Amino acid sequence: MGKENAVRDNKQKHRFEMTLDEGKTAFIDYTEAGEGMLAHTHTEVPEEFEGKGIGSRLVKGTFEIVQEENLKIVPTCRFVAVYLKRHPEYQSLVVSTSE
Repeated sequence: MGKENAVRDNKQKHRFEMTLDEGKTAFIDYTEAGEGMLAHTHTEVPEEFEGKGIGSRLVKGTFEIVQEENLKIVPTCRFVAVYLKRHPEYQSLVVSTSE
């Protein structure tokens, strides 16, 4: 899987997407959670692609977009929250409870 699988923000569907082989799509749904904040609500990877690191690549690509656009995240999705625990370098993207 190469560059054709880059994560993109599908603003119309309110989700970050990655196109996979066989025309399948992995995605993270989001909602606006205030000015400059996105709540990541659900991550989905097609069953046949589970366990291959697709979800992690999707989250990482999503965080890169969020960072480029100077946004913050509210990690309401369990998968995203677990990824954040394993990758503390992205903690600066999380809305702190004091904000």
